[in-house]
Amino acid sequence: MPKSLSDAKARNAKPRAKPYKIADGEGLFLVIMPSGSKYWRFRYFFAGKEKLLALGVYPEIGLADARERRAQARKTLAGGGDPGEAKKETKRQAILKSANAFDVVAREWFEKRKPNWAQSSAELMLDRLERYILPKLGPTPIADITAPEVLAMLRVVEEKGTLETAHRLMQMCGQIFMYAIATGRAERNPVPDLRGALATPVVKHHSFLKASDLPLFLKKLGAFDGAVQTKLALRFLLLTFVRTNELRGAQWTEIEWAKAEWRIPAERMKMKELHIVPLSRQAIAVLRELEKHSGSRQYVFPNQHKPAAFMSENTMLYALYRMGYHSRTTAHGFRSTASTILNEHGFRAEVIERQLAHTERNTVRAAYNHAQYLPERRKMMQWWADYLDRVAARK
Repeated sequence: MPKSLSDAKARNAKPRAKPYKIADGEGLFLVIMPSGSKYWRFRYFFAGKEKLLALGVYPEIGLADARERRAQARKTLAGGGDPGEAKKETKRQAILKSANAFDVVAREWFEKRKPNWAQSSAELMLDRLERYILPKLGPTPIADITAPEVLAMLRVVEEKGTLETAHRLMQMCGQIFMYAIATGRAERNPVPDLRGALATPVVKHHSFLKASDLPLFLKKLGAFDGAVQTKLALRFLLLTFVRTNELRGAQWTEIEWAKAEWRIPAERMKMKELHIVPLSRQAIAVLRELEKHSGSRQYVFPNQHKPAAFMSENTMLYALYRMGYHSRTTAHGFRSTASTILNEHGFRAEVIERQLAHTERNTVRAAYNHAQYLPERRKMMQWWADYLDRVAARK
């Protein structure tokens, strides 16, 4: 059957007051709209009914492509299928495939888990996800991803020597796959197949001061000639041995002077549970001194360059460097110093662990943990402050 349509004829077809058709044959025709838009249509019969199938817009879909789409539709008809329904199914599968892409599932997993993390942890997780994982695995349907594909992504990180990051990325991928299984978008988790495939990182514990190191350290801290608030921050951190992020974000509204307590709200704690820090007389004295400098501010330890923000994460670390403790201790290491000495002096391990906010994993029990062993913890914190005073007084 001769073709009645050509590219030139389609291109030169002018709009009229009403839509009109230019037939090509075998059910294919071009509709020219009054607006000038041109649409390909295929007329066919299925189950005794006349139907129309949209094949695209001219000139994005040229004549040759339109004829190829007509041929595919006629092939579907010859096989007993309805081209219109086949097109709907193809579109449905494309949408389903997009909704099940690793990127979509991973971001959904992140949003579900985000409320359980501290802000800094959430930012770190999202950065790792977007920097390392999604560029490699993002567009792929999560059910189609294989263990070798995950390993190829991890190898790039491993080869840079950042082994701990590689292992954390593998753990994150495993959690995302488990979420996909739970939500019906994957049937298995390929990450366990990678066990032993990555080099094992050497675990480096935070350097910390031993009891024998404290006399000299306290002497150097007393003589520290840097910013007064930095010096007081180190002193307060040693007295309370909280995590550095918890100290840096301390707000005056969290201090309960009458009870001599610092109540750190759940949203600022690593384990998302209210934490009570009994304040020794020495800790209260440090706070009173800080009050002269930042009492009118929101934060106990405000940022010197950005008054509305709190102290930079490097401020205390650089102060330790100036004091000569580079690689010898970190601010976080104060927790290990206190824990070690308190254990050596017979304080109960569970009391020490509770004060360190190493939280009970049982969520029912965790709801009551903030006040657990509180009378013993008060005595212990005062003993610790008195101990530091005795050490500082040694000649």
